[in-house]
Amino acid sequence: MTDVDRPGPRAVAAQPGSEHAPTFARLVADRAEDDATALWFEERSWTWREVVEEARLRAGLLDDLRSDGPWHVGLAMENTAEHLFWWCAAALAGATVVGINPTRRGPELERDVTFTRCQALVVDDSRRPLLDGLATGVSPERTLHVDDPIHADRLAAAAPLDLARADDVAAGTAYSLVFTSGTTSAPKAVICTQGRLARIAVQQVERRALTGDDVFYVVMPMFHSNAIMAGIAPAVRTGGTVVLRRRFSASAWLPDVRRHGVTFFNYVGKPLHYVLATPERPDDADNPLRIAFGNEASERDIAEFSRRFGCQVVDSFGSSEGEIRVMRTPDTPPGSLGRAPEGTVVLDPETLEECPPAHFDDAGVLLNADEAVGEIVNRTGAALFEGYWDNPEADARRLRHGWVWSGDLAYRDADGFFYFAGRSGDWLRVDGENVATAPVERLLARFSAFSNVAVLAVPDEAVGDAVLAVAELEPGVGFDADAFADFLAAQPDLGTTWVPRYLRLVDALPRTATSKVVKRAIDPSVDTDLDRLLVRVGRSLSYRPARPASAPRPPDDTLTP
Repeated sequence: MTDVDRPGPRAVAAQPGSEHAPTFARLVADRAEDDATALWFEERSWTWREVVEEARLRAGLLDDLRSDGPWHVGLAMENTAEHLFWWCAAALAGATVVGINPTRRGPELERDVTFTRCQALVVDDSRRPLLDGLATGVSPERTLHVDDPIHADRLAAAAPLDLARADDVAAGTAYSLVFTSGTTSAPKAVICTQGRLARIAVQQVERRALTGDDVFYVVMPMFHSNAIMAGIAPAVRTGGTVVLRRRFSASAWLPDVRRHGVTFFNYVGKPLHYVLATPERPDDADNPLRIAFGNEASERDIAEFSRRFGCQVVDSFGSSEGEIRVMRTPDTPPGSLGRAPEGTVVLDPETLEECPPAHFDDAGVLLNADEAVGEIVNRTGAALFEGYWDNPEADARRLRHGWVWSGDLAYRDADGFFYFAGRSGDWLRVDGENVATAPVERLLARFSAFSNVAVLAVPDEAVGDAVLAVAELEPGVGFDADAFADFLAAQPDLGTTWVPRYLRLVDALPRTATSKVVKRAIDPSVDTDLDRLLVRVGRSLSYRPARPASAPRPPDDTLTP
């Protein structure tokens, strides 16, 4: 990966207000004379004219700090107005934002900053302690503490960046480095260019029929691509209003929606579930929300959220890299992700051939997993992949044979609907049968006491792998083994090899800041947390505690299956 040079002429010329703006910098600059409300944060609002002025001041500070090498600026802040100003400032200055993930600590966080070669850091009081003492390579004079009084003085003395500079930012300029969630492996820094984010903004507006009257509720953390791509970018494009919260609150969600007239809400993971866990009221549907847009919500939550709050839920499947997209349609069958654009297929990575359609029995059990499950591949989207920062090995894994390999497993039915089967390493071999983890996780998550389930392999000499299900309990809900046995018996699509040998109950699964389950952080050993482990009784659907309450605790705390 070569250093990011200073921006040169833009690849595609465009005038302010043009119908298809080629860069995000141009989209921000186009709002410079817009006096509509741009932002609500806590008890204060700003117009778009004011947001752009604030961004110009910070862009001027950035310009003074720039030195040779990749122009990377780390932002380590909560969701605040200040944070948004710096994102817009980076756009105008042609800088590359490195989103600093506060859930990563110590050496991992230090590695994120040094690996991306940040020239400057912008930090607030909430994130400052996380960086104190780390060898980030960023000198104190290049670390801006936005809550210090001296910051206001620096802004007051700063020369605003000339808006004409936005026209010097090339579409191919890297605008952000967003770390992947790293749920099964170490995170990679995904490059998103100015041109790509501008295209995403335009596409979002066109697909959702968004206008300047829309109000965007942004509560996902701004170091994550969902907040910027799904919430901020379309708001900048339309001139709509952003309602920004420091962090997500399920109890505050509906009052905020009503107070600010929110029409569009973006999410990743569990927010729908958390909102649904609040007490239902007869007037919940009396609200202005039109669209909830995101991914990774369960089918149960999608249907219930739509019913309860009277809105459309658009839950999609896609990659941070931007080349993989599967969208639900009204005729999408239960359990399916939806359909993908032409060129996106399921391939056998060994033969490079398309996998045959999945076959199901009358109960919906997948009968041909061995041949139907493959990797989701986009055979026409290689040009959409903008690469990972300084990671040629990951680039090579992503692009093979001129195609984009997602790393996600799936199978397709005869009508072309995709079904998620897990990550590329999420395979179990049980009694000679390949078992993909995602279908098992979806089935077990139907049990009302579980809010989420992660399935892992436990090596077993007799059967190859035994199934370990780690189940996150709903808050305040206990586990009833008899009810679970009845539940399993009632599932017509439960494969015989899917029944967990081991069931571990936990209060919370390890998650990213956007609620994705981090499987690599789960201990797969059945010698772990024996007091909350249950073992299947023979071939029945019953479970017994691995260590009965009356049993003495073994000195070595081990379990003999």
